[in-house]
Amino acid sequence: MIPLPLDEVRALAAGKLTAAPDATRVTGVVTDSRRVESGDLFVAVGRGVEFVDEALGRGAAAAIVPEDAFGALAAVARAVRERSSARVVAVTGSTAKTSTKDILGALCAPHARTVVAEGSQNNEIGLPLTLCRLEPDTEIAIVEMGMRGLGQIAELCDTAQPEVGLITAIGPVHLELLGNVERVAQAKAELIDALPPGGTAVVPAGEPYLEPYLGRDDIRIVRFGPGGDVILRSFTPLEGRSRVDVDAFGRPLALEFSFVGRYNAVNVLAALGAYAALGLPLERAQSGAAAVRLSRWRGEELDLPGGGVLINDCYNANPLSMAAALEHLAERAGNGRRVAVLGDMAELGPGAASYHREVGAAAARAGVEVLVAVGPMARGYVGGARGVAVTRWAPTVEQGLSALRALLQPGDCLLVKGSRAMGLEAIAEALAVVSV
Repeated sequence: MIPLPLDEVRALAAGKLTAAPDATRVTGVVTDSRRVESGDLFVAVGRGVEFVDEALGRGAAAAIVPEDAFGALAAVARAVRERSSARVVAVTGSTAKTSTKDILGALCAPHARTVVAEGSQNNEIGLPLTLCRLEPDTEIAIVEMGMRGLGQIAELCDTAQPEVGLITAIGPVHLELLGNVERVAQAKAELIDALPPGGTAVVPAGEPYLEPYLGRDDIRIVRFGPGGDVILRSFTPLEGRSRVDVDAFGRPLALEFSFVGRYNAVNVLAALGAYAALGLPLERAQSGAAAVRLSRWRGEELDLPGGGVLINDCYNANPLSMAAALEHLAERAGNGRRVAVLGDMAELGPGAASYHREVGAAAARAGVEVLVAVGPMARGYVGGARGVAVTRWAPTVEQGLSALRALLQPGDCLLVKGSRAMGLEAIAEALAVVSV
């Protein structure tokens, strides 16, 4: 991290600050005492106050119990950001934020000193922690921005000061909090409003919900998808990898990646739009494409007994990502039996039951032959899954696993996906133990 004097940290973040003897500056910021390295500032969030002594014992330069933890992290991160000449790209959207961020980070890394948000660090804690990894020689920083309501992305932008803003998609997420998709678009478009003159917004082509927010004449608009500046020409699955052929700003480009999901081809288009906005060479994009590694639980594959495969896509779920995952299941299964374990989709508001039925219908269209629905709202999948030969509903993950074990056969292609709160990774982990 770009070092900050302790006196400045004390001025920025109100609270009780305890410094190690002879410490005069901090060279990193953490909120987990187990990750403390020499010179770090430990910021006690929530129960973190219980670990102040441990953090200092591990070599922290200082520990602070702030009056406002989020405000303290933002203030420190903003001070680091203001000392940095790095170009910041902010990624948000209703789905595929993290995968798109991962792809973009890999594309940029061979060409510039790049800092990329870890996992899904996209909130009032995660975004400041990413910015606090900036070094004096960092050239590009890629941050992720989530939201649960209006105004939150604007606050994150005030800290990060992005000059490129990438919106992956607009869809029905967080409807319990926002009410409708129009307000989702309004919240995401706070990123566009925050861009400086001369900045670049990278957005899906033909997205009607975003059009009202694209009227600025002092920023560049890059569109990806059909009719846009970056277009998918073809997607070719290969053995354990894939080839993506695109038309990028009027020139053909062929790239190979380690992922196999077709839905990630759209994420490639979005990432290439931001990559080009940074002025990086399209003709050399393959050097980064080969290094793409997606974050955990996003389409991970595991071999199952008898030649089967498990697709672990259980990090999160919404109607858009569920539909994409089911399409991938259909393609990936080939001649194998298609089995889906689908958990509740959270925060969909009054229309939740309808959205779950629609996903059930999508499962039927994808040729799913066995559907195990897990969670209270997941009953809707069964109701919409007319044409699926075998359906089961289970109220809990444990009961869902039991139902699945009774149905799973050698050679099956199995998708496991649900909202984060469902914890469906327990099913994938249980099957992984069996397959070892």
